[in-house]
Amino acid sequence: MSVIVLRPGIIHYEVLGRGRPVIFLHGWVGSWRYWMSTLQAASTTYRAYALDLWGFGESAKNPQQYGLDQQAALLDSFLNEVGIGRVALVGHGLGALVALSFSLQHPEIVDRAMAISCPVGEGAIAPRFRTSDLTALADWLMPGDAALTESSRLDAIKADIAALHTSLGDLPAATIKHIWERSSLACLWVHGKNDPVISAPSVEMLNKLPEHAHAILLEESGHFPMLEESSKFNRLLMDFLNLSSGESPRQLQLKEEWKRRVR
Repeated sequence: MSVIVLRPGIIHYEVLGRGRPVIFLHGWVGSWRYWMSTLQAASTTYRAYALDLWGFGESAKNPQQYGLDQQAALLDSFLNEVGIGRVALVGHGLGALVALSFSLQHPEIVDRAMAISCPVGEGAIAPRFRTSDLTALADWLMPGDAALTESSRLDAIKADIAALHTSLGDLPAATIKHIWERSSLACLWVHGKNDPVISAPSVEMLNKLPEHAHAILLEESGHFPMLEESSKFNRLLMDFLNLSSGESPRQLQLKEEWKRRVR
């Protein structure tokens, strides 16, 4: 286990491999832990980091740090502390919002981003998500294979529920539609077809995707495609990371297995 001490408290992270850096940011239910198999796959070519955001996993619990702006500031401080310049970001749910918000603030730092199960607008989130406790959410959303997810479930319930509620309350201020339309970042949006909590973007929104963005639907996935279709997800991730800098992820649709898109 690795930690760094930032001014508001301790941040826990894990790192594997060598090469260009890629950072994995978890969602509202969980911690760095459910990225483990993905970290192992990415570490064959890249230096792969996974963080616990404020209020989650082993990182400090401080309600003043739970807003999206504060989570993005955490990422900025982490990059400075570790000495990372240009980086690829892979975010899931909350982590996707943090990655995209950070990329708008620091376009010179973020080379590309993958946004998984990311709500495009407040209405994209099922109402039950706002009212259930963490144990119920983990039972609802995580795959049923206990051997695969038990450690991730245990980490999920360590979170401060206020960290989830505060960031959900920030969604209107985060203006996800604004992020969607303004960002010039090479971005791959990934959604699970069977996700019960985050609905995929509408056809109307997909038609407004800029040329440097692309959206893919994983047919057999729910909210955790990195666990539910890990082999396919990891291949997609590596294909995306291996694109040349500035190359549109729409190039991925040329491969037969990625021709099925959201629209």
